[in-house]
Amino acid sequence: MSIRVDPEENEIRALFLLAGIKGHEILEVGCGDGRLSWRMARQAARLLAIDPFEPSILRARSQLPRDLKPTVEFRHASFQAFAAACPGSSFDTLILSWSLC
Repeated sequence: MSIRVDPEENEIRALFLLAGIKGHEILEVGCGDGRLSWRMARQAARLLAIDPFEPSILRARSQLPRDLKPTVEFRHASFQAFAAACPGSSFDTLILSWSLC
């Protein structure tokens, strides 16, 4: 049996209303398996999604729709490691989804 999380898509609808991400460059911290990433990527200019749990990143990469591959990048990294490695990075929007920072 397959379980769908948020089948009515209330979570992503609320995110779009609150964050206004259309055309933005987004950093998503705690992306998990990319459940929200590809939905946001359809409106974003670019989305970089990071998560410290490598199996989730591998799943996210494998489930990413082909048409979004130029827009989305998944990286296995904690926020601390990412911030240390990319101190000059700039994004329009930061999304902390399912993250315990």
